[in-house]
Amino acid sequence: MNISTLFRLRENLNLDRKTLAFLRWIAILGQLSALYLVYFYLKIEIPIIITQLVILIGIITNIYLQFGIKSILIKDIYAGLFLLYDLTQLTILLYLTGGIYNPFSILLIVPAIVSSTFLSMGTTIVLGLISIFFLFCLTKFHYPLPGIHDQSITFPTLYVVGYFIAIVIGLIFLCYFGIRFSGESKRRSEAVNKLQQVIAKEYELESLGGQAAAAAHSLGTPLATISVVASELKKEMGQNENYKKDIDLLISQTKRCSEILKQISQKQIVDDKFLSLTTAEDLLEDIIKSFNETTDKKINLVVKKDFNKFKFERTPETVYGIRNFIGNSIKFSKNLITVSVESDNDTLSIIIDDDGLGFPNDILDILGEPYIKSKIPSSRSGLGLGTFLGKTLLNRKNAEVFFKNKGLHNGARVIIKWKLKDLKTNF
Repeated sequence: MNISTLFRLRENLNLDRKTLAFLRWIAILGQLSALYLVYFYLKIEIPIIITQLVILIGIITNIYLQFGIKSILIKDIYAGLFLLYDLTQLTILLYLTGGIYNPFSILLIVPAIVSSTFLSMGTTIVLGLISIFFLFCLTKFHYPLPGIHDQSITFPTLYVVGYFIAIVIGLIFLCYFGIRFSGESKRRSEAVNKLQQVIAKEYELESLGGQAAAAAHSLGTPLATISVVASELKKEMGQNENYKKDIDLLISQTKRCSEILKQISQKQIVDDKFLSLTTAEDLLEDIIKSFNETTDKKINLVVKKDFNKFKFERTPETVYGIRNFIGNSIKFSKNLITVSVESDNDTLSIIIDDDGLGFPNDILDILGEPYIKSKIPSSRSGLGLGTFLGKTLLNRKNAEVFFKNKGLHNGARVIIKWKLKDLKTNF
């Protein structure tokens, strides 16, 4: 993992007001339940009045948070202040009830953990350090744990030190986990949003094509009517020079419009195959042809072991996913790319090989995840999001994607595989 990524501050983070208020109500309810259970049921003498006052202040602050603040989201700094108060309140309660010897002292790590999940790195570090400081103070300064002396229970120094270290380690580990989890969730959310944008754009283009064809069909009849009427007017007007040029212009422009609409209709008929069933060979030929118009690198198409004829839907997801991986191979290859098609009784595979440097070994096992970056300076860059989009789109169409090195040309290899049961076979 990249250290700079781990300690990058997450700016402009906010915490939902209702979420924070709900978490604080749970904490307050837990404090009151533990307090009254110990005092009334277990009959253990504790400073009940002072502890209730401390909890009451927490209730007042939470009422203000829930009803006094109108903003839906609380800024990082203000949410951090509320959590700091909760940390301080809990420290006071623990100070009055045995300090670190109180089993509830483990709860001191909760505010920092909440911060690690929702707030910035800076806020989390501050709360974590304050938690450790308060915990250390509670090992030295506190009221005796009620009932301990009556029962002649003592805690060895080694135990106290070990307990302190264990809580600190737990705090660091859980904060680290919270930071990584929230960061990964955010990156995945961003990647999925980009994925949805890609799909929406592809379907929008399809929709525009269908609308154009519908418009061409609908406008055909009115234009034909205009053409007939214009021709009749030309016959009626004869050689009237005042109208002859205008009528001729009207007829010529009408014919031009008809030709344009005819081209649109014909194009749509051709493009309709986009949504029809196709073979891997036909689809790859179209994709490779489009790349041949923009690159000088050699792209070979090889059809192997074609025992069965498979067809599948030519969808935007499939086309974009395959194009993405072929485009990556072209980008990172030296001069040669081979696209192979294999099929047997169970599967259909599309294999993309190039003669480049291959995938970086340090990220080979996590390719397909969003926003990854190799530590190798000379390796491929820009593999993260693009590879994630391509793999996710193909996964949605029941394809599996695998990444390997040392392929046909000793470079990178991408394998896209469908199972027979997930494909159309009614040729």
